[in-house]
Amino acid sequence: MPILSLKFKETAIGEYQLQKGLSLTIGRRQNNDVVIENLAVSGHHAKIDSVGDNFVLIDLQSKNGSFVNEKIINSHWLKHGDVINIGKHSLVFSYTEGEQINNSGSDKIEKTMVMDTIQYRSMMKKSKPDAPQPLAGHNGGSMSGGLAFLSGGSGKFKLSRNITKIGKDPESDIVIKGMWVGRTAFTISKRPDGFYLSYVGGMAKPKINDNTVKHASILSDLDIIEIGSTKLQFHDLNRHKTRIIRINKKSPAPTPEAE
Repeated sequence: MPILSLKFKETAIGEYQLQKGLSLTIGRRQNNDVVIENLAVSGHHAKIDSVGDNFVLIDLQSKNGSFVNEKIINSHWLKHGDVINIGKHSLVFSYTEGEQINNSGSDKIEKTMVMDTIQYRSMMKKSKPDAPQPLAGHNGGSMSGGLAFLSGGSGKFKLSRNITKIGKDPESDIVIKGMWVGRTAFTISKRPDGFYLSYVGGMAKPKINDNTVKHASILSDLDIIEIGSTKLQFHDLNRHKTRIIRINKKSPAPTPEAE
């Protein structure tokens, strides 16, 4: 499995082993897998998802952006030797000696995601993204979410894994159909502050409430996810459980019948 080597300038700080099927988060807050204590780094800055035999870096709408090989990115399939720059720190992605290197990620996805650095800096000065609202249960509680088909399939699925893969690959956690849908079209990551949807591949791009997903986007209760002819609805199960408890508490006690 590949390794991330964290450096500050030329000083090595630590190494982190990536694991197949698991995600790795990077940011300033202590609940990240890779903690970078620098004010230029967002609380939850970026993450690396395992998708099949590959690894994809996704920027989490950070204030100062994520760079790979000096290019600002939203999403990037990592290759051996890639240098990730976050704030004043760098992380080198590399496979161990003798390990088979997999560089089969989609270059087409990278090209559509890469933005000009000067253009991005100008846009960031003009506006700041609204902070996402965390879901119920994020303050130390157990996160619980689910998806339900509205069209293009049937059934309900609980998002119990750290990463749920959705696409037309038969081995996906949730299989959807469509000519332009990617083998792994998008992923939903379970993180301390909520569930994040990230576009991965395919000509068809997911939408949340009719808005095309360009960055990793946090899901809110009852959001509609659409890709191709498939529609799914996200449910914050913690919030629904809280509502049921509150309703039960407000319900008046039954009046005993007169004998």
